[in-house]
Amino acid sequence: MCGIAGIHLRDESLVPQLGSLMYEMVEGIVVRGPDSAGMAIYGDRERLPEDYSSVSLLNAPEDIQQRLTEKLPDADVGIEELAETTFIRAKVKSEELAEVVREAAPEAMVIGTGDDSVVYKGVGNPMDLRETYRLSEATGWQGVIHTRLATESAIDAEGAHPYSVGNGLSMVHNGSFANYMSVRRDLEDKGVEFDSHNDTEVAARFIAYRMEQEGDDLDAALKELAKTLDGFFTLLVTTEDGFAVARDEFATKPVIIAEHPQWVAMASEFQAIAHLPGIEDAEIFEPEPGKVITWKR
Repeated sequence: MCGIAGIHLRDESLVPQLGSLMYEMVEGIVVRGPDSAGMAIYGDRERLPEDYSSVSLLNAPEDIQQRLTEKLPDADVGIEELAETTFIRAKVKSEELAEVVREAAPEAMVIGTGDDSVVYKGVGNPMDLRETYRLSEATGWQGVIHTRLATESAIDAEGAHPYSVGNGLSMVHNGSFANYMSVRRDLEDKGVEFDSHNDTEVAARFIAYRMEQEGDDLDAALKELAKTLDGFFTLLVTTEDGFAVARDEFATKPVIIAEHPQWVAMASEFQAIAHLPGIEDAEIFEPEPGKVITWKR
């Protein structure tokens, strides 16, 4: 059992309020996941200014700033520690920054890369972690939160969500996949590399592969995932221009969606979105079994 909540803003006037809206969402889903929490934020120009990119790490070496500054002396490398996450930003494209980080700190685990997004993961009570992440201060146009109750794996930051792969694609997941190892082997045969043993990472990398190598858009990639991976799941997948919810054909994992002219939001519990501005005028519904719904910026 895990908690999921996310919001996609359609009205730019709400960008300064993104963090405060997400901050209250945590209270609605913490009951579903008290062990750890992670989040992805899109468009926060204080955390990630224009022309900068980000990489988030677990198990970063203490001298990571020095290592990166030596390799990128003109990139204005910045480092911030938030819970178990080391957040790095630099004035280079994400592909270059990720390559340099992996070369400079091979012992660390990359958990997020983006030109418009930041990712944090940590262990502990999500109500405390939202303070560590300075969530109430966040700005931007899209965000996602996951609170975790570990069932089949250890309580650690590696197992926390979101799983962020490629450039800005993040996935949060409530449920499990039964055949993820066979799908993983197939992806590995195609040259896809993995950072963990988690089933959610397999699903995230499957979607990234379909979009990057097969030319699928987010909607098509999620529909292909539903045909390929067996299990019980509710997924929220975000990219640097999209927001999508997918549900398995048995619809055993809870999800509620609210769609308003100014925003779209989803959560495992209605109480996580009940505070949103104009909620009384929103269209509120539960997605049908097997349904994939996508929104684009």
